[in-house]
Amino acid sequence: MTRFINQTILAIVFFSVACVASGEVIHGADWSNPVEVRHDVQKCVSYRARVNGDFLVVQATHEPGWHTFAMDNKLRAQEKLAGKRSLGIDSPTEIVFAEGLELNGPWYQSVPRDFSKPELRWYSWGFEGQALFVAKVKRIGEVPANLAVHGQACSDAVCKNIDLTISIPLGANTGKSEVDLKSLVQVR
Repeated sequence: MTRFINQTILAIVFFSVACVASGEVIHGADWSNPVEVRHDVQKCVSYRARVNGDFLVVQATHEPGWHTFAMDNKLRAQEKLAGKRSLGIDSPTEIVFAEGLELNGPWYQSVPRDFSKPELRWYSWGFEGQALFVAKVKRIGEVPANLAVHGQACSDAVCKNIDLTISIPLGANTGKSEVDLKSLVQVR
C-alpha cells in the first residue's frame, strides 16, 4: 500500500512539473476549498465560492434531509403575513464581503422552493440539493478575497446556525464570465 501511495505522489509531482514547464497552470476551476457546516458529526451543508469574470459565484451543497433559506426569505414571509404575527421566520442566507471584493450589482439566487406551512402562519423559502448565489463584484486591492456566510440550515428535527468564512482564490480570474443569470432569480 505504501508503494502505491508513493507512486501516486510521484506521478502527481511529475504531472505538475510538466504542466508548469509547458506554461500551463492548473487552477482547479478556481473554486475555494469547501467549508462545511456540521451538526454534531453530521454534515448539513457545504459552501464554496469562486470569481468567474465579473461575478462572484457561491455554491451551497446540501446533504439529504437538510435545507437553507433564500436571501430574501424575511421579505417574502412578511409579504405573505401581511401584518399578521408569525411563530417565527427562518434566518435568510446572508453573504457579506469581508475583504478583497465589493458588491457591484444585485444578488441573484437559484429559484427557491416554498417550504411554507400557511396553516401555522409559517412562511419560508429555501434550497435543497445545490443552490447558487451570484453577484457582480469589483476587486479591491491585492488582498485575498474573504466573505462571510450567515444563515440557518435545518432538517425536519433541528436547525443549525451558519456562521462561516470562505477564502476565495483570485489569481487567475481574468477570463470572460460564464455565469448564466437566466437560470436564477434576482433577490428582492
